[in-house]
Amino acid sequence: MGEAVLGDCIDEYLEYLRCIKGRSPHTVTGYGEDLKHLMEQLGKDVSICSVTELQLRNCIGSLSRQNYSTASVNRFISSIRGLFAYCKKNHYILKNVAIELKTLKRTKLLPRYMTQGEIDNLCEEPDEHDLLWAVRDKAIFEMLYSSGCRVSELASLKFQDFTKDFRSAVVKGKGNKERYVFFEKDAVTALKAYLADRDVRYPEKSRNGAEYVEYIFINQHGTPLREGGIRFIVGKYSGMEGVNNPVTPHSFRHTFATGMLLNGADVRMVQEMLGHASINATQRYTHVTKEHLKDIYNQAFPHSGKND
Repeated sequence: MGEAVLGDCIDEYLEYLRCIKGRSPHTVTGYGEDLKHLMEQLGKDVSICSVTELQLRNCIGSLSRQNYSTASVNRFISSIRGLFAYCKKNHYILKNVAIELKTLKRTKLLPRYMTQGEIDNLCEEPDEHDLLWAVRDKAIFEMLYSSGCRVSELASLKFQDFTKDFRSAVVKGKGNKERYVFFEKDAVTALKAYLADRDVRYPEKSRNGAEYVEYIFINQHGTPLREGGIRFIVGKYSGMEGVNNPVTPHSFRHTFATGMLLNGADVRMVQEMLGHASINATQRYTHVTKEHLKDIYNQAFPHSGKND
């Protein structure tokens, strides 16, 4: 590349992420959207060498003025830093002007979790309203709740990952780290009911069928159910057509973690069950349980002032 221009550098960097670094299509698309904004601000034909730190800061400021979330602004900053580090490594620029860009401090929010009543209502909703494929959807809800799986982990489950009784399975989490997850009685019952119905609906996709699909969860076309499909299912039943209390698949994971800690589970054991690399990621749930204990204290202690 002679006089390197911004647009060409971005195209090459995205190809590098896709083919050399092996980043997921979702990640590459996200970086592409961020860097598209950079091109809109500076022009795709501008020399990469002429871009200044002030220009980059102005681009960041424009996102803040448009009320982008802190997470979105930080991803934009990360995309810029990645691009300019790549250009410096390949000698397209002499100085990395993005190296001093700092991400914004994020406000720490308590995880969203469901009460026992809310989780029970949502798990029963497929029985009440068959919006999609009730027996499958109930199994999804029960398994998300009882295992604390990430949505990607649930979508990736195959028959071979389970023990014979379906009480546990091996999942691959972040960084391809394997761990065991467990399913309680209601989840196993719901899963077996779904698998029996699946064999009736799609005998050719069953374990003895000619077009065997090894993934546990399939869509109504008989092909593997992906993460987006599970998110859609949760949104359908938790939205206005269902219980009208919108949640995401990750809310089941938050609820699992919170429930385990409320019932006395050791935080390091919960860390292992969730597949967190750092104990810090698990300890944020202790803030939720402390708030719960505080509420109980205020309600129960005779001198709390509740009768004043």
